[in-house]
Amino acid sequence: MIAEQVHQDAREQERGQTTVTVRCTGHVRDAVGTHELEYTFAGDRLRDFLEAFFAEYDVEEMLIAETEAEATAHGWARAPEELPGTWRKNPEGEQTRAFARVCINGRFNEHFEGLETELEEGDRVALIYPFMFCC
Repeated sequence: MIAEQVHQDAREQERGQTTVTVRCTGHVRDAVGTHELEYTFAGDRLRDFLEAFFAEYDVEEMLIAETEAEATAHGWARAPEELPGTWRKNPEGEQTRAFARVCINGRFNEHFEGLETELEEGDRVALIYPFMFCC
C-alpha cells in the first residue's frame, strides 16, 4: 500500500500539478455543494482535471454523454443542412450530455482541443448543468 502511494506520488510529481478555479451551476452546484472552488489536480489537460474531479465529486453522469444520443438535444425544428459558422464536436464518449457544458475561460471546450486541451495555472473551468423544468 505504501509502495503504491509512493509510486502514485512519483507519477503525479512527474506530470506536475495544476490549480484551476472551478465554477459550477445548476445541478452540478447542488452536488458539489458550492458554486466556486479552487481545485488542484495532477497533470495539465482537461482530461486529467475531469478524471480527478469526478473521482472526488460524483457528477460525471450529469455532464459526460456515453453515446451520441445522450449528447444530442432533440428539438422541434430540424437543423438546416448547412449550418452557419464553425461547428465542432468532441468525439463520441468525450461529449457532454444535451444541455450540459464544460467551458474553459468562458469558451466551450470543443473550440479548443476537447478533453486534450491544456490547462494553465489559474484557468477557469465551468461545469454547467442547468436546472430544467418541464410541464
